[in-house]
Amino acid sequence: MKVKDILPFIKENELDFKVHCGRGTTDAFLPLRLFLQDQSKFKIWQEEQTQKNFQRKYILSLIYWQKDEWIFAGIYESLSVKETPKGPSKYRYNTRLVDVGIDLIGKLIIGFKKEFRATYLRLENYIDELEVLEITRDVCKTVFPGYDKVNVSWEELSGLIDTDAWKTALANQKGVYLITDSINGKQYVGSATGENMIWGRWKDYIANGNGGNVELKKLSFEYIQKNFRYSILEIFKSTTDDATILERESWWKKVLMTVEYGYNGS
Repeated sequence: MKVKDILPFIKENELDFKVHCGRGTTDAFLPLRLFLQDQSKFKIWQEEQTQKNFQRKYILSLIYWQKDEWIFAGIYESLSVKETPKGPSKYRYNTRLVDVGIDLIGKLIIGFKKEFRATYLRLENYIDELEVLEITRDVCKTVFPGYDKVNVSWEELSGLIDTDAWKTALANQKGVYLITDSINGKQYVGSATGENMIWGRWKDYIANGNGGNVELKKLSFEYIQKNFRYSILEIFKSTTDDATILERESWWKKVLMTVEYGYNGS
């Protein structure tokens, strides 16, 4: 089913619509976090623009959820725009949320394969590509998928790491984790035993990319941000002796041969 089938208003007025694919520049999940905190925060974020991006009557607002999936965040009417003399946002829009589809906000998951950088799109060019994937009972929330299902890029991790669900899950478990270079397949095995456990260790990687590891320091932060993925090999209770975890880290290094062929220096 197409989105236009459950929201015929957008088909009837497609030439009056801009599609806003809401995704942060340096933090892909920024608009999602704002939306989940308070929809008015997302509205304010959307209204602040560096260009006159909403030069049509309506805005179909989508928020990045995961690859090729977007959350419907509402239909807004663009009422006015004014240039702001100060601050990073050159233009400030005044918008209002219209009643159309209001019961689907945060519940409608839209499939849209956007393999390009443009964020503000003319609806008529993409209306047939917007698919209904799911309509949830409740507003979508960021959830932790389970320790055995974690497999995220640096960009995804940077947006998820501070959400309540991920922090709660990772800050209470020691563990052995795996970092994979998606370009050359090289891997790095690491362990987390210190304060805040896996969450604290992974926060280091978000901060500088290398977490203090000698071999990873040889790579640029930009390269790491674009190409590294993070997963969990084993978890342990917070009361587990650190020596046990270090022993398991050594075992995984041997199994995956990350000293000989990966990024573990020793």
